[in-house]
Amino acid sequence: MASPVESVDILSVLFLVALLAGFVDAIAGGGGLLSIPALLWAGLSPVETLATNKAQAVFGSGTAAANFIHKGQVDLRAAAFAAACTFFGSAAGALLVQRLDSAVLGQLIPLLLIGFALYFLFSPRVSELDSRQRLAAPLFALTVGFWVGFYDGFFGPGAGTFFAMGYVALLGYNLRRATAHSKLLNLASNLAALLVFLPAGQIRWPVAAVMAVGQLLGAWLGSHLVLRHGAALVRPVLVASSLLISAKLLFDRWG
Repeated sequence: MASPVESVDILSVLFLVALLAGFVDAIAGGGGLLSIPALLWAGLSPVETLATNKAQAVFGSGTAAANFIHKGQVDLRAAAFAAACTFFGSAAGALLVQRLDSAVLGQLIPLLLIGFALYFLFSPRVSELDSRQRLAAPLFALTVGFWVGFYDGFFGPGAGTFFAMGYVALLGYNLRRATAHSKLLNLASNLAALLVFLPAGQIRWPVAAVMAVGQLLGAWLGSHLVLRHGAALVRPVLVASSLLISAKLLFDRWG
């Protein structure tokens, strides 16, 4: 007999949440802010929620990354070191998530995301045009790649937004290229955290499987829309995603 979490009604809701999360995540990041509360609402424990979320999110980020790579939007040679640094950073974050206090991050992240939203909203450089590179690619990999990966394994919401912001502000990528490359780093981060969670047996596989299908569909649609509309789509969704993530985290902290 299926547990309440695996009932048809709850799985149907989780499928729809994953569909929306995959769609939003492929465009601007922040899908975890939809899927994590939904998994907690469904009755999973916090550890099961984090583990199951990574299991289903791998499919969304993988689909989006594969689509961007297929369309020639990702320079795999240039991104390989950043992806590797992200992988190890995320693994380290996932290993430490139950040992360190996340209160400081919980207070800092909303403020950073609000700053990102304002940057994307008012910066004249956020467009389809590449701009000046401010940081060498290896240093970007060792800083943004590793530490945002660590944050994603340890805490999570908005990691894709951080990656996109880093590519735009530090490497001078346009929004379309930044979004495409951020999905590759998201995939590395999700995969690393999943591998860390896997031995503990905390993944609810029936839930993860249903949500993975939703993630696949949502990410496929979102990534295609990014390729078609570029900054005209990514910019407003990125701003809205940053503000909604910030509001949610602030509400959880002080509401």
